Amino acid sequence: MKSTTRRPAPPQVRRALPGLLLGMLLGAVDQTAIAPALPSIASDLGGFGLMPFVITAYLVAATALMPLYGRLGDRFGRTRPLQAAIALFTVGALAAGQADSMTALLIARAVQGAGGGGVMVSVQSALGELVSPRERGRYLGLFGAVFALAAVGGPLLGGAVTDALGWRWLFHLYPPLGLAALVAVTATLRLPRPTARRPVDAAGALSLAAAVVGLAVLGSAPGWPGRPDWAVPAAAALLAGGAAAWAVTARRAADPVLPVRLLRERSVGTAVTVAFLVGFALFGIAAYVPAYVQIALGASASQAGAVMIALMAGVLVTTVASGRMITRTGRYRAYPVAGTAVSTAAMAALGLLGPDSSPAQVAVLLALLGLGLGLVMQVMTLVAQNAAPRADLGAATAAVVFWRQVGASAGAALTGALVNLRFAAQLPAETAARVGGASALSPEAAAALAPADRAAVAAAFGEAVPPLFAWAAPLMGLAVLLCAALPALPLRETAHASETSPDTGNTGNETEESS
Repeated sequence: MKSTTRRPAPPQVRRALPGLLLGMLLGAVDQTAIAPALPSIASDLGGFGLMPFVITAYLVAATALMPLYGRLGDRFGRTRPLQAAIALFTVGALAAGQADSMTALLIARAVQGAGGGGVMVSVQSALGELVSPRERGRYLGLFGAVFALAAVGGPLLGGAVTDALGWRWLFHLYPPLGLAALVAVTATLRLPRPTARRPVDAAGALSLAAAVVGLAVLGSAPGWPGRPDWAVPAAAALLAGGAAAWAVTARRAADPVLPVRLLRERSVGTAVTVAFLVGFALFGIAAYVPAYVQIALGASASQAGAVMIALMAGVLVTTVASGRMITRTGRYRAYPVAGTAVSTAAMAALGLLGPDSSPAQVAVLLALLGLGLGLVMQVMTLVAQNAAPRADLGAATAAVVFWRQVGASAGAALTGALVNLRFAAQLPAETAARVGGASALSPEAAAALAPADRAAVAAAFGEAVPPLFAWAAPLMGLAVLLCAALPALPLRETAHASETSPDTGNTGNETEESS
């Protein structure tokens, strides 16, 4: 396909872009800024064993509602669901900042997640409608930069605010940002709104949400203090029942929240599957690299953060480069093939690490992994949006993001369970008895041990964790084959918003500005 000259962004894109970027930053930074504040939160509200649930409550709610937001955008336009999502996120942040117990905080975090998931899907769907797939590569770098800024700056922001003002002020920062995003989106985002609206598949949305909750409870069960005996069987039943109910509603509903017919479309189905595999493999690694660097290699928390910065730097570099090349050439299939191949090699190399490796070696391999992932993650959303019809744009976008999140949850949970089993098996019995068992350790607790015990813990953790990184390589190898089989569809050169704008005389849609 011949290359195209660089065209200036349409006025409606230039107007809407700041609000969309601010909304995306709002959702992305919250997921990283909260981590440094968790010890302070637990100290104030009690329940150190519940610290991971402060993050899990957000992620579960966000993932569960993503398909619903995508479908609401297809039926009622992109602006109103995005406005509602920003408002929900802001209300949840206000409640979290005022929480006087861990239970109240977890509820507030779930409300935040219900908004954050909608922001992520609605922003990407709005961009997909404003910008043609051919031109969208130009904007991948901007959104990649937002994620990189959140990944790098979020922990720094969370730690600085918590140390200087207290953890509650971290949540107090979100309402002004949320209000600014809401005003910007309301003032600038003008998209055609469908007039033909089928009933929303509430049963399908509820079924998917139930399945996500069941999966999350199963994944977090090993670290749940005081877990009742019935929790695991109930979670398994919820997962199975929710998945079965969705399978029924997806076939019978007039307008399924996540249509099976859409997943059968080869490009969309492949993009969704690759997104799941990438999420499963990546987050299983990302969840435990910092702990490996600190416990096994004796690095500081700041060094562990620097290692993760290498990952995000790699992602940013290739996201920007591939986006520009896709816009210039109109070709996309080679990038995810190369990206998954590079990621496979990086994961296999991570499996060769051991107790004697250095943080620098880990950083180099994570940078390589990031270079590969940057060629894949955003391109899968582009592939799905290019293949989906206008009426299913939100559903296709949500499907990719949703299954990537499901893969991430499943990967982190399975990796965590295997880490616990392997670490317990590697740790000498006499050391385990002195430290209170493998499950009682954290990077901070390991650093406070006597030298002999600390060395034994480091050796055991260094032997237990790296092989699990290599086990993710075959999953990425499967992703290579799937990407190689992607249909090379021409990238659409017109935006949906332009095709149905009021200036075209199309009466099939009403604009959100007029309503």
